Amino acid sequence: MELWNSTLGSGFILVGILDDSGSPELLCATFTALYMLAMISNGLLLLVITMDPQLHVPMYLLLWQLSLMDLLLTSVITPKAVIDFLLKDNTISFGGCALQMFLELTLGGAEDLLLAFMAYDRYVAICHPLNYMIFMKPRICWLGVFISWALASLSAVGYTIYTMQYPFCKSRKIKHLFCEIPPLLKLACADTSTYELMVYVMGVIFLLLPLAAILSSYTLILLTVLHMNSHEGRKKALVTCSSHLTVVGMWYGGASFMYVLPSSFHTPKQDNIFSVFYTIVTPALNPLIYSLRNREVTGALKRLLGGRLLPEHCTF
Repeated sequence: MELWNSTLGSGFILVGILDDSGSPELLCATFTALYMLAMISNGLLLLVITMDPQLHVPMYLLLWQLSLMDLLLTSVITPKAVIDFLLKDNTISFGGCALQMFLELTLGGAEDLLLAFMAYDRYVAICHPLNYMIFMKPRICWLGVFISWALASLSAVGYTIYTMQYPFCKSRKIKHLFCEIPPLLKLACADTSTYELMVYVMGVIFLLLPLAAILSSYTLILLTVLHMNSHEGRKKALVTCSSHLTVVGMWYGGASFMYVLPSSFHTPKQDNIFSVFYTIVTPALNPLIYSLRNREVTGALKRLLGGRLLPEHCTF
């Protein structure tokens, strides 16, 4: 089979959901609206948590990190997709493809691990409230954040280097909205079965193990909440945890479909839909889910908009 030159001077053509849609203009407008919503809502949440000293606690430090990851993740994907559609130019350089893959994998992997750490935070807060500041002291909290970023970055480096070293076939068309491992491997001329198995195993480790930890944490939380005497305490715990579980469901659903379900069970169109869900839709909805159902966040937002949060309080 004839090969095309897959070097730094070569490039790919992204043929994603905007190209296959029956109403691409409407879909492009939807992506733009979701991106603007993600930028505004995540930006506001970052600002509110930074400015309000009452939110300088582990739970909101982790939420601050989640908003940062969401904001960066959607910025890696959405602007290029929208601009490419408007300019009718879907090309991406070899180096640009590698960079986009690395950033998406880093931010996605970090969010996987962070969501598990957030579940642990809720478990300690509800099941061991008297020891909360012992188990979640700042040093431990920052260590969890560092581990999330570090493991995700190391994993992304390995994935990106190994994926991009394959020889690619003459076709340059990636049937996907952005550069991601499964659709890119379909262009490889070499045997990728062993590597695909490794991607599957790592997908289980990075997705299903944290998900199992999350479900275990919330099972213990539910058992604790059911034995609470205070109706108000039960309600507050359930509201906080239901927000987190909603985010977990949206994120892990799409990511698991792409990286855990074998490729033979899904089509390129389904890949596009699920990828859009966890890279564009979820980052826009996450801050709304947390802020609209959280009195402390909405109260801090009102104080910020009312001018009662002073700049000197901007410290963690």
